[in-house]
Amino acid sequence: MQSARLIKQMAPPESWAELPWGEYYRVALERQLEPWWSKFFGFHLVKIGNLSAEIDSRSCLISHQVNVGLHGENMNVIADPHHLPFEAKSVDACLLAHMLTYSADPHWLLREVDRIMIDDGWLILSGFNPVSLLGVRDMISPIVRRKSHNAQMFSMLRQWDWLRLLNYEIIHHANFHVLPWQGGQGFCNRTLSIFGCLNVIIARKRTIPLTLNPMRPALLKPKFSNVLGAVKNIHRRD
Repeated sequence: MQSARLIKQMAPPESWAELPWGEYYRVALERQLEPWWSKFFGFHLVKIGNLSAEIDSRSCLISHQVNVGLHGENMNVIADPHHLPFEAKSVDACLLAHMLTYSADPHWLLREVDRIMIDDGWLILSGFNPVSLLGVRDMISPIVRRKSHNAQMFSMLRQWDWLRLLNYEIIHHANFHVLPWQGGQGFCNRTLSIFGCLNVIIARKRTIPLTLNPMRPALLKPKFSNVLGAVKNIHRRD
């Protein structure tokens, strides 16, 4: 797995409002998640980071929702997301809104979240799409020079690899919000979603390997042919 660890820690924004067009991003992400909240169930939903805390999840069936972060007025638990103060397998769902984007060690963050997730728990990730207007730095250098977009951008395939190594099944994925300076469901957002500035992944933690070893069933299968052959030889001798 290719390392994504950074030597220098990036300071995540304390609010969507700190990002250029951040309010558009927040509304677009909430629109993507709205059909899914009613499908999550359990006892505890953990929203990690300031951006996650601002996402509207009131329609989620999980009533006990906890905001976790290093600081912020909306935080219920003050803690480092890379060292969560929860027991193993104690959380039913977890929202990481752009947390990998601003993490110095996204692999460690995912492993720590995986530690607290129950079997078949739900994991929701969002981030910036490198194959978008924000990712094409040479073409839109005046936008990228803005400090708030100094963030990591991981492709969808790369995030899939990380999740599959942790034995997560990808339930849903999407790129969306093509034009960052516009809100709503415009023509570009409907027809060119693959180039959307944002991406979202919804995955479930599985308890069995997603890729079975094809050799194992063959090794465990009884070899009746050799036994039948021996019986035939005995009858022939008789």
